[in-house]
Amino acid sequence: MSQVTLRLSGLEPLIVTPESNFVNVGERTNVTGSRRFARLIKEEKYDEALEIARDQVEGGAQILDVNMDEGMLDGKAAMIKFLNLIAAEPDIARIPIMIDSSKWEIIEAGLKCIQGKGVVNSISLKEGEEAFMDHAKKIKRYGAATVVMAFDEKGQADSYERRIEICKRSYDILVEKVGFPKEDIIFDPNIFPVATGIDEHNSNAVDFFRATKWIRTNLPGAHVSGGVSNVSFSFRGNDPVREAMHSAFLYHAIKEGMDMGIVNPAMLEVYDDIPKELLERVEDVLLNRRDDATERLLEFAETVKGAGKTLVKDDTWRKES
Repeated sequence: MSQVTLRLSGLEPLIVTPESNFVNVGERTNVTGSRRFARLIKEEKYDEALEIARDQVEGGAQILDVNMDEGMLDGKAAMIKFLNLIAAEPDIARIPIMIDSSKWEIIEAGLKCIQGKGVVNSISLKEGEEAFMDHAKKIKRYGAATVVMAFDEKGQADSYERRIEICKRSYDILVEKVGFPKEDIIFDPNIFPVATGIDEHNSNAVDFFRATKWIRTNLPGAHVSGGVSNVSFSFRGNDPVREAMHSAFLYHAIKEGMDMGIVNPAMLEVYDDIPKELLERVEDVLLNRRDDATERLLEFAETVKGAGKTLVKDDTWRKES
């Protein structure tokens, strides 16, 4: 089974096999996704920023996504400083790091800092094959895995057909031209919002599920990830609906082969605990089962506003270590 085993590590190994449970990538140490984290980094309150990282690990994150892409920040300096501080905290550094940036110089600076084997998030064909191959070769040299976005010279893949076309092309270049290990390729086939009121968006989740199944069937060794919170963007401020949407989305995506994702693991509803009526309306939207699915979910969402769950930490890792 070695050809389909993704091996990552912080101070401790993380081995992802076809039999593994879903791998949670913690999303809060990201200046674009957490206002609090962004404020702490801007104010250089790194001790408090480290607590957010620690909370993610204690909340169940198995990989830590770190992003410093913010216009008012020296992203490279902030990435280096934060990763070096993490390295000195064994209870955080025990899990692998995902270096998340749209700027190659920040990614490369991060790769020089991390212990063990991390993940780059991300590379794509956006700037053409030459840049894509150059970045992939460097990532391979550093011994990291990489997330590959479904994005090419024409733009982001926004249909099932475009998702599989770009992922296939990327995979063939990585495997045949770069010699990149298949098991170190993690595709992100783009999770887009649903229930936006725009008809073309109604199949966004279904297209992701179908593309995930296709990738896992046709691109041997490759993994599938994505930013789960994107799917519920239309319901910002309504935690009960967002939590149910994330959980139901993961339930269906995991069935099709998604094996990791960027989530806030402490804010996920348990699928079997989602109230029946809410689950039905959420799944009508995700699976595009009826024409009035968006209206029915919006209507129901008004009745559950402000009833979100509180943060729960998972301390089981302490008992295991």
